[in-house]
Formats: sequence, C-alpha cells, structure tokens
Amino acid sequence: MAKSRPSVQKRKKEARKMERAQEKAARKARRDAERSERGPVEPGVDPDLVGIIAGPQPVIEDEEEEEEEDE
Repeated sequence: MAKSRPSVQKRKKEARKMERAQEKAARKARRDAERSERGPVEPGVDPDLVGIIAGPQPVIEDEEEEEEEDE
C-alpha cells in the first residue's frame, strides 16, 4: 500500500493553490505600487513608448560573438 490517501493529496493540492494565490496577490501589489510611484503621464504621450529610440538598434555583444563563431 504505497499509495497515499486522497485526503493527503487534496491537502497538498490546496496548499499549492493557496501559495500561488499569495504569489499572485504579491505581484499585483508590487505592480500597483510601481504604477502609483510613476505618477501622472503627460497628455499625448504613450507610457509604453517612452525612452524608445527609433532606427537601427545597437548590436548586442552576444550576437557579435555568435556571428564571429559562424564565420
């Protein structure tokens, strides 16, 4: 009889479910805090695009090393 009882399995499953819910609540609280720290956004400015530079992007060092290895 190596099988564990269904009630033990159920308790473990419920404990995992509660842990995930707590982690989710913590992530939500962290996002809400970050959002309140940012403050108001200027009208007409998309906060997702702030700081993005248009045009070609600089090459990352890892990509340069891969290109050199391929040659």
